[in-house]
Amino acid sequence: MSQFRQPLPEASAMPHTRSRHLPPYRGIVAVDAKDFTGYPAIEHGAISQAIPQLLQRSFERAGAADVWKNQRFPASTGDGYVFGFDPAWMPFVIHPWLHTLQDVLTEFTVHSTGTVRLRLRVSLHIGPLPDSGGEFDGNGTPRNDTHRLLDSRPVKAMLAASHENITKVAAILSDRCYQDAVASGYTGRHPDHFIEVPATVEGKRFDQRAWLYVPAPSGNLYDRRILGDRVVEDQEAPAGDGGERRTAVRGAAYPSVTNRADRGNVNTGTVHGGQSVSNIDVGGDYVGGNKANTVHGNQGDTVQGDKNEHRR
Repeated sequence: MSQFRQPLPEASAMPHTRSRHLPPYRGIVAVDAKDFTGYPAIEHGAISQAIPQLLQRSFERAGAADVWKNQRFPASTGDGYVFGFDPAWMPFVIHPWLHTLQDVLTEFTVHSTGTVRLRLRVSLHIGPLPDSGGEFDGNGTPRNDTHRLLDSRPVKAMLAASHENITKVAAILSDRCYQDAVASGYTGRHPDHFIEVPATVEGKRFDQRAWLYVPAPSGNLYDRRILGDRVVEDQEAPAGDGGERRTAVRGAAYPSVTNRADRGNVNTGTVHGGQSVSNIDVGGDYVGGNKANTVHGNQGDTVQGDKNEHRR
């Protein structure tokens, strides 16, 4: 009965009632094996054991052994692993560690005597988390968001669309992580290596700006259908007054576009969503109809000179 005589934990004040010190800021890395449940159950234990071993090897080879050695609140998730670390190491975790992890997983696949082709999704985040050495350290919104990013649609689609023999790692960075470590110039990778995406999780109330990074891309990874229905950066939009590309509004659906041309059927550029084209009495012709999806270049005929020349 002694276990019931332990004192209850001291009650903390309700949120927003008094000011308290923020918990220390920690970098958080979480990894998850693709198609873990698709492997026979007899292999699950071996995969769960291999993941932290491969992580340790990759950190040591990337010159960031201290990140692994001094990890905070580590935990195995069965098909993955998560831990906190000193956020000062975040630029090195982004590069060269992600690239080194890609190499280590490639070697593992080549030299593995089994049939396991281990491929990992990785999420990186920064935020304040309790870290006093207690059993329940590391729990908080930044930890939750790290796992949401790991399960988000863009990073899952990115890994699924790539070739399993080439792309072993697909990483997603929170916007805070990207702004602090990449956009600031501290990471040895140019910002153009990263793709801005809206990170959403099916069935969850989660929608955040995030950034994808693939150390060894393969396949048509930059197709909009892979990145999701909403893509923040429109690569084909004209530059604005400030020289920057036009950015689409996140969450807004592509509108329908209606073009009317009394002297021809000309449609240039890219059209998203439904499209209705109507030409009335063009040399006695009537042209009408609808187009869907994405249209590139000219739709219909391209005419040089006088279209009615043959009727004279």
